[in-house]
Formats: sequence, structure tokens, C-alpha cells
Amino acid sequence: MADAAGRLTKLAEEVLGAPLPVRIRAWDRSESGPPGAPTLVIRHRRALRRLLFRPGELGLARAWVAGDLDIEGDLYEALDRLAGLIWERDDAPKPQRAAVLRALARPEIRAAARELLTLAGAPVPPTPPAEEVRRRRGPLHTLRRDKEAISHHYDVGNDFYALVLGPSMVYSCAYWESPEATLEDAQRDKLDLICRKLGLQEDRRLLDVGCGWGSMVLHAAREYGVRAVGITLSEEQATFARKRIAEAGLADRIEIRVQDYREIKDEPFDAISSIGMAEHVGRTQYAEYAGALYSLLKPGGRLLNHQIARRPLADEEAYHVDEFIDRYVFPDGELAPIGRTVGQLEDAGFEVRDVEAIREHYALTLRSWVTNLERHWDEAARLTSAGRARVWRLYMAASALSFERNRIGVNQVLAVRTPEGGASDMTLRAREWRTGTHRG
Repeated sequence: MADAAGRLTKLAEEVLGAPLPVRIRAWDRSESGPPGAPTLVIRHRRALRRLLFRPGELGLARAWVAGDLDIEGDLYEALDRLAGLIWERDDAPKPQRAAVLRALARPEIRAAARELLTLAGAPVPPTPPAEEVRRRRGPLHTLRRDKEAISHHYDVGNDFYALVLGPSMVYSCAYWESPEATLEDAQRDKLDLICRKLGLQEDRRLLDVGCGWGSMVLHAAREYGVRAVGITLSEEQATFARKRIAEAGLADRIEIRVQDYREIKDEPFDAISSIGMAEHVGRTQYAEYAGALYSLLKPGGRLLNHQIARRPLADEEAYHVDEFIDRYVFPDGELAPIGRTVGQLEDAGFEVRDVEAIREHYALTLRSWVTNLERHWDEAARLTSAGRARVWRLYMAASALSFERNRIGVNQVLAVRTPEGGASDMTLRAREWRTGTHRG
């Protein structure tokens, strides 16, 4: 089995029809590939079996999470070099399935494939890592299934998230004055920007949909004097948020509920914030989501919808969630183009007043979270599992690159339930947001 790395490099290059952009080190300590490049480390031949039994992204993900596969060197550079094998883009087109099948029909490729089977060892499919969501049953986006999906992602442990997110405990895109700013300052500035866009004032009633660990409602109550309700489907988040609120002496102004947005009956609210939550709603439910938020607002009330968007496709029916994301990160999560989101908010009755694209801000945020995770790696793995920590490192680093390369974006959409008379209560100059009775 000498020189497994050389054999794997040859096979990969013959199938792809291009030089492999990273170096390979195999379990037999052999190495192959461009000198000085990031190294793909195949720690165990079990990684090959994972790929043979589940070719493509899911097989790679399982090998990564299990620790059978690793990267030495700059993680971002390695992922960027491999991106042409994963995403379609002008300078590195993704190999088409037909071309791969044609390559596999060539005698020399079939011979290499047989050698790969030999390299992989026993022809037994490895058990998926424990961190993987097993196949789900039943219709998408029922109350029960959404609660289970949210629990998988957020009930990982508050202490783990504290290591990654830092003291702000904000799990959404920050708003950076400059790349040199601190994550804490950028998250505070994001929360304050949302408060100003919503025109919050003393004793107005705010609903925060998907309130996380309570950071938005805390900031709004402390700095703007609102009365707030925060809802989440995560029991762990709710417990943490209530403790923070009690310690801040704001329990008389803030209520945290474990509740779905479809279950709220105590409208109306003066303002609604939905920050990084709508990605969980799903395209089949989005019209209901938009309609529900519209009905929960008073006439003249404002919605700030902060949501990740994907690039539109020529054939929208071809859209599918990446298997790694679906099985390990956000079960049942779906992204939509910003145009569709705006259209569905308008269909619900909203007047959309402002759209601000901030995708570069999310790249900076994610890189900060990756740095936090790597700095506290041993503790993070102890608090959850080594596999879970590996999921988050790969997911956040790959996502940072996706924002930087404009594969996905994030937008703040400000919409108003404008009364029939047309008085929106907005300032004449779109970006001069009213500060209300801000106490800062």
C-alpha cells in the first residue's frame, strides 16, 4: 500500500481533468501534490469508504466530522482552492455529472477506481457520525418538526455558544464600522441600528421573533425603554435569556417565551424584529410567516427582517439545500433570493421601505467566530464533542468564504404596515433613522 497519496492524487486528477489544487497526505505517511499548498490529510482509509458508499458532499462531510479527514495549513485557503470542485463559478466550473460519468467509462479510470476499492479496505459502509441528523419523516415545517430542527442547532449548550459568540451572545451578522473593530462593538452597533430602523421609543411594544439568548430585547429595553416579548423554540436559549434579563433588572419589561410565531395571540405590537430566523421558515411556509407578522403589527408598525439570501437560479425548482448543512447544521433550513423575500413581504401587505445588503459584514463576523472557536478548541470539544466542534469550524469557515465570494448574502429589509391613509411615519431621508428616546 505504499504511496497511497500518489495513487489518490492520480485518480482525482484523471476524474477531474485538472491538477489537484491541494496536497494529499495519506494514512501511510505518503504525500503528493503541489509543494507549499494546504494539505488534505486522510487519517484513515475509512474516509475512502465513506466516499465510496456516499459519493459527494455528504461522504466528505462524514469523513470530516468523524476526524478521518483533516486540513493542515490555512483552512480558508484550502476551502477556497477546493471551491471549484464544489461550487460553480466562472474561473472554476464544477465538473458536470455527465463528464464525470464519461471519465469513469475510460479503461484507465476504471482501473484506478478498482485500485481505490483496494485502498479503501473492507467493503463495509461506516456508521455515520453521531452528530448527523438521521432521516426525518413527515411534512416539512410542522410545529413539531421545526422545534426538533431548532433544538438540533441551538440546544448544543449555552457554554459552547458563549465560547464562539463572545459576551454579546448574538448569533447573527454583526455591523462593522471597520475590519479593525471588535466583535462586541460590531454586535452592539447591529442591535442599535435595528432599534433605530424600527423607530423604538419608550414603552412601545416590541416582538423579537427567534430571540436567541435575549440580546436584542435586552438592548432595546435597556437603551430605548421598550416593553418586549422574545420568542424561541429552544429551551436552553430561553433559560439563558431569562437569567440574563433577571440579572439586568429588566424582568418587568421583557418576557421570554418558548413559542412558535404561529402561536402568538396577544397582538398587536408596535414593532417586530426577526434576526436570522426566517432562514428556518422554509419556502412553503414563507407566505404564512409574512402574513402572521403583518397581522401582529399595529397599523404604522415596522418590521425589520434580517435574513440570509442566496443567488437566484435559472431554474428555481432545481434548488436544494447542501447535504452537509441539512444533516449537520440547519436541518430543513432553506435560503431564498432577496427578490422573492421582498415580493412575499409585499404580497402579505407590507410596504417595503429599505433594503440594506451587508454580506461583507457577515464574512467578518464568521471569521471572528472561527477565531474564537479555534482559540478555545479543547474546551469547545469537551463541552459538546470533537465532531460537533469540527462541524461548526467547517460550516463557519466555508460560510465566510461564501459571503466573501458573493455566493450568498444577507440583507436587512425594513417594512411597514402602512395604514390605508398612507402615513408611514418614516423620515423623508431614507437612512436618517429616527432615534426616538434613546437613552445612550
